Amino acid sequence: MLNISGLQEGVVLDHIQAGKSLDIYYHLGLDRLTDCQVAIIKNARSNKMGRKDIIKVEGPIDNIDLDVLGYIDHNITVNVIRDNKITEKKALKLPKKITNVIRCKNPRCITSIEQELPHIFYLADEKTETYRCMYCEEKYGKSK
Repeated sequence: MLNISGLQEGVVLDHIQAGKSLDIYYHLGLDRLTDCQVAIIKNARSNKMGRKDIIKVEGPIDNIDLDVLGYIDHNITVNVIRDNKITEKKALKLPKKITNVIRCKNPRCITSIEQELPHIFYLADEKTETYRCMYCEEKYGKSK
């Protein structure tokens, strides 16, 4: 049995769809953190999901972007840990607007010409989880 110790202070991202933890690791910039310990548990057993991934981050958690997490998978559970106890559970939702998470693929979009412009997408249809580019209205649907 694998044993990863508890956290003094940090955050646990639970109920991540199996195989998605590395996407989240890079999207959140956890690879660039120098003052935090990060544990990734892949394919853990789950009664609810069958298999799941878990990410544990020990240290300052101010830089975790919940909008990015909500975009990747709004079913992820975010547990905030302080003094070895879960002090807060954050619910995620699909963000209304995301910046520099997905890139516009339209070759005529202004973001293709003006490289320094941020790639901004807004939620066009919550049911289908469809986003559109703010500049050219190019549609981006999430494939699960």
